[in-house]
Amino acid sequence: MNDRIRVPEVRLVGPNGEQVGIVPIAKALELARESDLDLVEVAPTARPPVAKLMDYGKFKYESAMKAREARKNQAHTIIKEIKLRPKIDPHDYETKKGHVVRFLKAGDKVKVTIMFRGREQSRPELGYRLLQRLAEDVDELGFVESRPKQDGRNMIMVLGPHKKKAEAKAEAKAERAAREQEQESAQG
Repeated sequence: MNDRIRVPEVRLVGPNGEQVGIVPIAKALELARESDLDLVEVAPTARPPVAKLMDYGKFKYESAMKAREARKNQAHTIIKEIKLRPKIDPHDYETKKGHVVRFLKAGDKVKVTIMFRGREQSRPELGYRLLQRLAEDVDELGFVESRPKQDGRNMIMVLGPHKKKAEAKAEAKAERAAREQEQESAQG
């Protein structure tokens, strides 16, 4: 930028994108001062390097705003974790399954961990069957991303949602709006 450019000449681009041509660095800096703009090196690897007349502060601000907007529209997939035991009560299983369903509907991945204690470690097939049953129960919402595998005292399986996080968010927003509309029509 400006005096930090250390080359004898640059290919100059005007503030509106028009080509000025190859000019000595002193003349380019003089043009920049006259038009009250900065001389910014755009392509330093080109021969000769390309420099543009622009308001550098405004350029930095606009690029930061674009980056921020891109991050705002980006959906992060979060891995939620559910822990089970091989000898789980049917009601407790239904509760845990409800949590898995909720997470998958929200577009999150779910890591299901079965913890084995004591003699349970000699019967890993109990945990495998439980994980298979859970995968079948939530089949319409998600798919098995990584098959059940033994990891020391635990058996782990990862479920991924069929819907992307952004789609799930949009669907939830539409549902909420429909509910609010329904409540307003019931009140008024």
